[in-house]
Amino acid sequence: MKFIKAFFYYLIQFTWALPQNLLGAILTFTKYKNSHREKFFNSLISYHQEDWGGVSLGMFIITNSTRGEAWTNDTKVHEFGHSIQSLILGPFYLLVIGLPSTIWCNTKKWQDYRKNKEVSYFEFYPEKWANYLGSKITGLPYPKQ
Repeated sequence: MKFIKAFFYYLIQFTWALPQNLLGAILTFTKYKNSHREKFFNSLISYHQEDWGGVSLGMFIITNSTRGEAWTNDTKVHEFGHSIQSLILGPFYLLVIGLPSTIWCNTKKWQDYRKNKEVSYFEFYPEKWANYLGSKITGLPYPKQ
């Protein structure tokens, strides 16, 4: 059964969800080619030591390795949730999840909004949904909110 789940996970990621997986593979095997890697529920996580958190491009997850075990565990579940969104949304993932998530995370306007209104990063639909899916599929707890 495990093999069948993995087979369909990869089949869908590299057909229906091809655009984000191509981007993820390019980043993983070029810019982060020397990074420590591990499998996590059929996804491939590469660890970086730069000054940013994480990103999920299909089955390829790139995340920070310097922020402690609790943060890393939460982030793996969260980013894997984005990987499941990739399976569901396919070629629409980058537009429906990737772009809004990037804007919510990285623009000063929304960073200030979250800080001033005391709004959790995980309140925005792509992030809340990623937490739910990641937790549901892995059986691991929701990331700390």
